[in-house]
Amino acid sequence: MHGPAMQGWLLVALCAASGAYCVVRTRSCAGEARSAAAGEAVMGFGMAAMAVPAAVVPVPAWAWLLYAALFGAVGLRALWATRASPSAVHHLHHLVGSLAMVYMAVTMSPLRAGGHEGHGVQAGVGGVPLVTGALLVYFTVFVLRTGARLVPVAAPAGGPAPEWGARPELALACRVSMGVAMVAMLLTV
Repeated sequence: MHGPAMQGWLLVALCAASGAYCVVRTRSCAGEARSAAAGEAVMGFGMAAMAVPAAVVPVPAWAWLLYAALFGAVGLRALWATRASPSAVHHLHHLVGSLAMVYMAVTMSPLRAGGHEGHGVQAGVGGVPLVTGALLVYFTVFVLRTGARLVPVAAPAGGPAPEWGARPELALACRVSMGVAMVAMLLTV
């Protein structure tokens, strides 16, 4: 990732922690929830790998192609999962996230003709490319909407507390943190 090293390492830590929690979630749930947690774990660890500061740890040129292929496969899986799923909206979010990661991998690849100049913007015009801007708007709205669901509500009286890996507020916090990380990564494109 391009940008300050400290920001990159903080993103690595945030995404890796989110990915690790999602792995814990896969052990506490089943069916659609388990599949979603596994997809989020892959996304978290993939985002952590892409966020490693390029100035500190040089990334080989072929790694960007590997990132694009990995996230392209994750996107195809999310697209396949939307076909008859009760949580199709969540799978569509995974699809958008995967496509955003493919976009960033292709954009940041040194193999791309023309390097980083312009990122799809006409020479001399400046500004944010249309795709980057649309993704920034999408993930900002996602973070705000999901974050609003984190507002505390009264806990139900009685009954056992859910297992640590099955706590819905932690899953939401994980999604918010990965959404914030996505916005931060898109800002460096």
